[in-house]
Amino acid sequence: MEKITIAIDGFSSTGKSTIAKQLANKLKYIYVDTGAMYRAVTLYAMNHNLISKGQFKKNELINNLNKIHISFKFNSQLGFAEVYLNNMNVEHKIRTIEVSELVSEIAKVSEVRKKLVEQQQEMGKNKGVVMDGRDIGTVVFPNAELKLFMNASVETRAQRRYDELLKRGDKVTFEEILKNVKYRDHVDSTRLDSPLIKAKDAIEIDNSELTLNEQFEKIDKLVQEKLRNV
Repeated sequence: MEKITIAIDGFSSTGKSTIAKQLANKLKYIYVDTGAMYRAVTLYAMNHNLISKGQFKKNELINNLNKIHISFKFNSQLGFAEVYLNNMNVEHKIRTIEVSELVSEIAKVSEVRKKLVEQQQEMGKNKGVVMDGRDIGTVVFPNAELKLFMNASVETRAQRRYDELLKRGDKVTFEEILKNVKYRDHVDSTRLDSPLIKAKDAIEIDNSELTLNEQFEKIDKLVQEKLRNV
């Protein structure tokens, strides 16, 4: 069966990576979490004192982009690929609220986006890939056979993120998570370079009231229909 490219875009905490992993696992496709790539760059900038609340040494980050190497290595025990920054596993470190508060600023930098988009396009050049992010269907793979745009109410998304961080043991409040989600929505949607918008041919999925199983069944039907018509 001929392989396709599946592009999944949407706001933060809409379950993009969850459905992407499920689809990639069923189809035996490559899964790429592009948001994790931007988080890895953010972590690098934080570790090198290039960004913090109130200060951002953007030009220094740009000059150091050639020192940032991001890769994915499959963890058979977890069932998905973890993120490595310069050969160090940073899967847990990039998911913190501290990184979440700064990643949208990093993602606004055109030079960062150019570097990562080139890597993403290389990863998916042979199709058979499920990729999620903010600009996959509009910039990275505008010709993807199937484009999805994930959405949910801001309160639902904040609650999901809050529950996820609490489960990991992070000390956060719902109010700061809600504030962060709203802030990231604004920055992602209004940035000049590759803003978060729904591609004209994308299918919007509002999963505010859907269970994970209901969501997967709904999207899997779309995938199977697309595969039959390739």
